[in-house]
Amino acid sequence: MNKYAKISLDGLIFNNPTFKLVLGTCATLSMSTAALNSFGMGLSVTVVLLLSNVIISLLRKVIPNTVRIPAFIVVIATMVTILRMVLEKYIPSLYDSMGVFLPLIVVNCIILGRAEAFASKHPVLDSAIDGVATGLGFTCAITIIGIIREFLGSGSFFGIKVMDFKMSFFTNSAGAFFVYGICIALFVLIIDQVEKSRRAKKARLLRVPVVEQMSEDKEA
Repeated sequence: MNKYAKISLDGLIFNNPTFKLVLGTCATLSMSTAALNSFGMGLSVTVVLLLSNVIISLLRKVIPNTVRIPAFIVVIATMVTILRMVLEKYIPSLYDSMGVFLPLIVVNCIILGRAEAFASKHPVLDSAIDGVATGLGFTCAITIIGIIREFLGSGSFFGIKVMDFKMSFFTNSAGAFFVYGICIALFVLIIDQVEKSRRAKKARLLRVPVVEQMSEDKEA
């Protein structure tokens, strides 16, 4: 597996910020009442992640170590301010639905965490791929939660009514925690099974040359 594939898979799956690292929980629980809102929040975070990662990577050798966190926050806040102006101008419905959680992207631990753990230590291309992959991992996770909560709580799918039956439990805070917990449990279970399969396959591949070598030694 090459470097870029590993960065992408880590952000999307193996180090998924929502289901694996359990970061950005406040935005995840609050914005996942509807699938469209979830998707909009996910894309917004992805854009900020990409731009902030690239800028911080470009400036990583210039920013003094003693003020790196304040510098990262200034960069992220600038990107969020630009995003707010763009959404308010061109997508006002999404801007209104995100409310206070749009400016709170500034302190989203996913973005600051990737800036500190990755962008400040790696080249621009690597940081850009990490930003996109991590953002899409968050987008997929929060959208899945939004789809489940909207379908069960409102009987609709991306705003389209599909059934009359609905359970209001899934539209409140308790329902958000319940769905989030179930999704994390299923995600961890699936990833554990995938990891076990990968390790077993790797072990089989490693045993084959050993067996072949033993056979050759016996023949000799």
